[in-house]
Amino acid sequence: MNVDARVFRDTLGRFASGVVVVTGADAAGPAGLTCQSFFAVSLDPPLVAVCPSLKSVSWRRIEATGAFAVSVLAAHQRELCLTFGQGGQKDKFAAAGWEPAPSGAPFIHDALAWLDCAIAAVHPAGDHVLVVGEVRHLTARDGDPLLFHRGGFGTFSSRVLASVGTAGASAANEVWGEGPWQEGVDW
Repeated sequence: MNVDARVFRDTLGRFASGVVVVTGADAAGPAGLTCQSFFAVSLDPPLVAVCPSLKSVSWRRIEATGAFAVSVLAAHQRELCLTFGQGGQKDKFAAAGWEPAPSGAPFIHDALAWLDCAIAAVHPAGDHVLVVGEVRHLTARDGDPLLFHRGGFGTFSSRVLASVGTAGASAANEVWGEGPWQEGVDW
């Protein structure tokens, strides 16, 4: 079966995803790109994955350093997302305050979460690469996330999110209780 690229993209657009900026720093300075393909891989050891495009010049610079940082964008950081999503030689970091993570990769100010990772593996994946990172340092703060869905941006607040569990429950431990869900019973 041949899958039309536009239909594939439109279908996958039904899955809402968070938006992150993936960064690194080499001798030429900081490099970064917007990425919506970010996910947790493992709790033990703590692993995450990102999927940058093969065409990304920023990713090639970051990969060469052996480390990267992930900044999970907040709802108000839409313009920053768009800035880091552009190619070319512009200074993407001029629009964002940042500070170096322990690896030297930039953490973007005002993000909801930051993860500093060592590159554990890079796998070919069509027109992208699947990069697995071992999390070395991380921190988070409260706030609403920037989400991407059907070609547009939005957000939600977990304070008003309806749950499948008990009335008013919105966190996994409130829905399923402490324990078994954390061990990955069936997800």
